[in-house]
Amino acid sequence: MLQTIDLRDLDLDDYAALLPRGSFDVDQALAVVQPICRAVAEEGEAALLRFSQRFDGVVPPSWRVDPELARRAAQDLPVDLRQALELAIARRRAVAAVEADCPDRRVELAPGATVTIRSQPVGRVGLYVPGGLAPLASSVIMNVVPAQAAGVASIALASPPQADHGGWPHPTILATCHLLGVEEIYAVGGAQAIALLALGVPGLCRPVDVVSGPGNVYVAAAKRALRGKVGIDSEAGPTEIAILADAAADPDLVAADLLSQAEHDPMAGAVLVTDSPELAARVDQALAQRAGRTRHRDRVRKALGGPQSGVLLVRDLEQGLAVVNAYAAEHLEIMTADPARVAARVVNAGAIFIGPSAPVSLGDYAAGSTHVLPTGGAARHSSGLTVASFRKVVHLIDYDAAALAAIGPAVERFAWAEDLPAHAAAVTARLDPARRADR
Repeated sequence: MLQTIDLRDLDLDDYAALLPRGSFDVDQALAVVQPICRAVAEEGEAALLRFSQRFDGVVPPSWRVDPELARRAAQDLPVDLRQALELAIARRRAVAAVEADCPDRRVELAPGATVTIRSQPVGRVGLYVPGGLAPLASSVIMNVVPAQAAGVASIALASPPQADHGGWPHPTILATCHLLGVEEIYAVGGAQAIALLALGVPGLCRPVDVVSGPGNVYVAAAKRALRGKVGIDSEAGPTEIAILADAAADPDLVAADLLSQAEHDPMAGAVLVTDSPELAARVDQALAQRAGRTRHRDRVRKALGGPQSGVLLVRDLEQGLAVVNAYAAEHLEIMTADPARVAARVVNAGAIFIGPSAPVSLGDYAAGSTHVLPTGGAARHSSGLTVASFRKVVHLIDYDAAALAAIGPAVERFAWAEDLPAHAAAVTARLDPARRADR
């Protein structure tokens, strides 16, 4: 089912250009979403009404969801589902608590000269939870928990209205909001939801400082259009999985995990990197069998058969590591004879799943890790959504007169070298008041 790309005879510094990738044209989508963002800014609720009719096919009874509706949705949850949600919340909170443990750090550079590094939360965040091919209640957890752990005082969440649920967001999404204590919920989807959160609508929603959460290409484009007016987490593209495996791997487990991510979206990427042609052949057979049995078989077959998916044959694990580091997968599984040792050498991945008992599905729901991760190779330079995504670092500079006197001449010299005499004068005025007029 997967295309095969043979890299065994190559020895490159960077394999990125040869690796399978899907197209995700945010620039093209930008032309579509910019008028949407302008309309929300200029027309407010009238624009939301128009776009909800056009894109969602339903207008909610109200844009703001009554918290009582979320409470009832939580009350109606099957017991086992509620327990699963609560377990996922508890584990993500436990990891987020460690992420949040960053007390102020004070650096004394000289007597009387200190810089304090303070991490403090942004004031208000807007979280987006998609409701397209799957109601991602797990994304509620992955966005809300780190924001709460960061100390964010105000959290708003938007999710598309659903025609099948009376124009409200999916009840499992609402129930998860209730379990997390989120009461400011909007039945708004797509680019218009990002505009609502980022720009605000008078009388309905105050603007936020940061927008986060996954979505389709139009959601990503809206984030790009509004970046600068608001902070964003990332421009996430379709999900992807890469598995680095050797002959010791179980081909059925490899196939199950590739298929699990292909289930998300026809554009999802599923990549196997292996030095074993025999394993590759057995994985392909297992994929064909599993794909024929799964509920979303059409979606899975499109994803596995697309240009974004494939088997990459490598000479050995050394070359395999070079390939997966070039690919920089959102999710990377290591299924080799010594997975921990191999994982220690990976430098580019959103999240690394070590060994046969750590499938990506575990991280999607209840491992305690984040599942909002960089896609499309962005793991080379970006991290997943954590507590740090909702905090900003502030430096507090505290010098007494003696400390300034000790370093002041160097500052003056630097300022004059950059032809910024007023910068120098601000120091001179403190060091030598008699020379204030000279500079």
